Amino acid sequence: MRALTVQPGTAGKGNSIPVSVEELPDPSPGDGELLVRGLAIGICGTDREIVGGHYGWAPPGSSRLVLGHESFGRVVSAPDGSGFAGGDLVVGVVRRPDPVPCGACARGEFDMCRNGHYTERGIKELDGYGSELWTVETDYAIRVDPRLESVGNLVEPTSVVAKAWDQIDRVGARSWFEPQRVLVTGAGPIGLLAALIGRQRGLDVHVTDLVTSGQKPNAVRALGAEYHSDPVTDVVAKLEPDVVIEATGVGEVVFDAIAATAPYGIVCLTGVSAGGHRLTIDAGATNRSIVLENDVVIGSVNANQRHYAAAATALADADLDWLNRLVSRRVPLERFSEALTAEPDDIKVVLTL
Repeated sequence: MRALTVQPGTAGKGNSIPVSVEELPDPSPGDGELLVRGLAIGICGTDREIVGGHYGWAPPGSSRLVLGHESFGRVVSAPDGSGFAGGDLVVGVVRRPDPVPCGACARGEFDMCRNGHYTERGIKELDGYGSELWTVETDYAIRVDPRLESVGNLVEPTSVVAKAWDQIDRVGARSWFEPQRVLVTGAGPIGLLAALIGRQRGLDVHVTDLVTSGQKPNAVRALGAEYHSDPVTDVVAKLEPDVVIEATGVGEVVFDAIAATAPYGIVCLTGVSAGGHRLTIDAGATNRSIVLENDVVIGSVNANQRHYAAAATALADADLDWLNRLVSRRVPLERFSEALTAEPDDIKVVLTL
């Protein structure tokens, strides 16, 4: 079978080519595993960081890692009594609990691992789903509605925001909590999918991004949400949102969002910031605002099976035409370098297997 592999940490070193399509032996499913024919993988910033040598770990004993954590495939074979059957559409969960395990992993909340010994398909010490065939444990496989065959790769990024909303609900439940207005900063895949779930919850959703035309503003408006391209400080001052889901990772945006929520506001950070960029902020004023208004700032990353299931449900309930417009480009495996190169108007790039 063909697979997209990378040698983590080697970009720009000598004459090595860090990423390539290579022939690997077909996998054989073990006890309790599905054999799946890969249909496509979604490409995101994490994949580009791994290819760029900034992140990623190969499996023990190997120098190369099969890429691909935004999986989607069709079951070839399934164990008897597993609840799966040949032809089912599935995605595989990315993270696996650490072997120790920590308290969170022992309770199935491995997305909240305390000691960092978890592993991740296509990222950390486990081969990913970027191959023509792959296997996955039935406990870590999520069935996808057949009508989502063209957009199944959106389940993984949707699971990330399904978790974010879950965490927001848990924090809000410390007191009376009936949010009305939500601001999403960033109109990439995470931001748009966060906005989708906000609209499905009946909230007044606003999305801010830098671009003034094109796919992103159109996708926001098609949801029935409001799009803003004004500076974040102006937008939050006008809206005073009850909830902010921050999906850019841009330091200035993060602190502007934190500073201007409604009282008892919740800011959930999902964007990962690059290091080395310094800001000058009024830390005293920020602290005063958070304390006196009972505000909360939380970080959220990854997802467990509960969030994947919620994501699959959210996508099954969404308008299929709207979901399809999130896929900017579909690129065949042999032209992987095109998929790994971001273009200005991209939302989600899919590499077909």
